[in-house]
Amino acid sequence: MNKKNIPVEFVYQLFALIIAIIVVHAFYVSVVRPNAAQIIEEQNIAAAENPDYVRERHVWVLIKDFEQEACFILGIWALAIMGYKAVMIIGERKLLDVDLVPVAEGMRILPEDTRDFARQVQALPEDRQAMLLPRTLLNALRRFSSTRNIQDVSTSTHTI
Repeated sequence: MNKKNIPVEFVYQLFALIIAIIVVHAFYVSVVRPNAAQIIEEQNIAAAENPDYVRERHVWVLIKDFEQEACFILGIWALAIMGYKAVMIIGERKLLDVDLVPVAEGMRILPEDTRDFARQVQALPEDRQAMLLPRTLLNALRRFSSTRNIQDVSTSTHTI
């Protein structure tokens, strides 16, 4: 039976959005809106006492609305997604330093040798096998083994 897995990135993004909503809304309910209400009330009292009173701008009053709350939520969510992508890119870059197919300079790879090289790439942990470089190498090695044609390998590598 084929079990379908939910992508880790989707779950991360979903929980990042939920956490951003909870944290920002809690901050708005406990800090922003009470401070804004207090400032507006003080300004209304001062304006009622003095007709020449000029209302000062306050950050709490400017950000008290739901639109600004939504902007903060989406901004934090975007930062969380960017952080996740940065971690993934760092992992991909570290994999570029690993010698996945140890071939000496000037050594030729024959189609019969591809199985041994493919096993070395398949020996990587599953999370690393899902990265771009191992997938490309495995695809190239399999294509070279089956077609024995370098041009087919080049074409298949460019399509990934």
